[in-house]
Amino acid sequence: MIFLGCGFLFAFLRRYGFSSIAFNLLIAAVGVQWAVIVNGLLLNFQDGFVQINLMSVVTATMSIVSVLISAGVLLGKVNPVQLIFMTIVEVTAMATNRWIVTEFLRIDSHVAMMNVHIFGAYFGLTIAWLHTQPILATEIKRSKERSEPVSDLFSMIGALFLWMFFPSFNSMLVQNIAEKKNAVYNTYFALAVSAVTAFSMSAMTSKNGKLNMNHIRNAALAGGVIISFSAYMIQFPWIAMTLGLLAGIVSVHGLNYIQTCLNSVFEMHDTCGVHATFGLPGILGGAAHAILLLTSPWEDFTTLGYHALVHVGALCFTLFLSIGVGLITGIILKFKWWRAPQDWKYFDDQAYWEFPHLARKL
Repeated sequence: MIFLGCGFLFAFLRRYGFSSIAFNLLIAAVGVQWAVIVNGLLLNFQDGFVQINLMSVVTATMSIVSVLISAGVLLGKVNPVQLIFMTIVEVTAMATNRWIVTEFLRIDSHVAMMNVHIFGAYFGLTIAWLHTQPILATEIKRSKERSEPVSDLFSMIGALFLWMFFPSFNSMLVQNIAEKKNAVYNTYFALAVSAVTAFSMSAMTSKNGKLNMNHIRNAALAGGVIISFSAYMIQFPWIAMTLGLLAGIVSVHGLNYIQTCLNSVFEMHDTCGVHATFGLPGILGGAAHAILLLTSPWEDFTTLGYHALVHVGALCFTLFLSIGVGLITGIILKFKWWRAPQDWKYFDDQAYWEFPHLARKL
């Protein structure tokens, strides 16, 4: 999911395929190593040593999702050195968030991990607001941001890979066997409904009734995001399916309207539509989790109300921390020593890669 799924998902830009896939590998490889260290110091430190085992490596790899989501916002507008710096900062901030949420708010570890969607989306959007130029000036520059059939096909392969294995992400850290099975089943239900909804809403919102590949690959994944917090606890499939329906509707409308609004009004350019795919569904999923806690039949209302309030507090803390750290990171990334690409080099592999077949002989 991390190295193949996310890499190909962001390979839709017609002149940025090399960088989309390879830079994904670079920041994921760097981030996993750093996450093992940071998570070990904060969460797995015993007897003066960082405890490393299979689960710590899996947890570190899952933590990288937030970085890859943020990189999707900034795709094509920053250089590899900036991405590596952003990775180190975000992994540290995300690990700190998990440590505070689990140690002080007593949120379960697998629920705290699902904050990666929200953290990554709003961390990246905050950097984009400060760092990148939101509206490209000429039609030639805008054309680089477009896709072509081959690049869209590669991107859809990544989306399919994520779609198939999303249940493993939502269930990996769940310890109870029955709850782990619930997480798998409910994630598949939500994903299936969000995929069908993506096709329906794409055709309904199009002027000529045709499908938009951007809607399909993004909105089909939104069901896995919205169900991530509560997949383990849902006992009835219709609840998961309803959340999947809501995610598909919100994601398609977010891609159609909110993404344009972010760019033109708030000057916050989101290359991959991360806000509609991960940000909004993540917030809705967190809110749904709090509501489901209030309706749980196993405890009295006072206890349930306290748990729901704590989860809402954890959600708000994640948002504030992601935006706060994103502001600091965005300010640092504006310094000239990074040699950030100019807007006329956005979304173009030739700024970073050799193309022997395009070289001219003297």
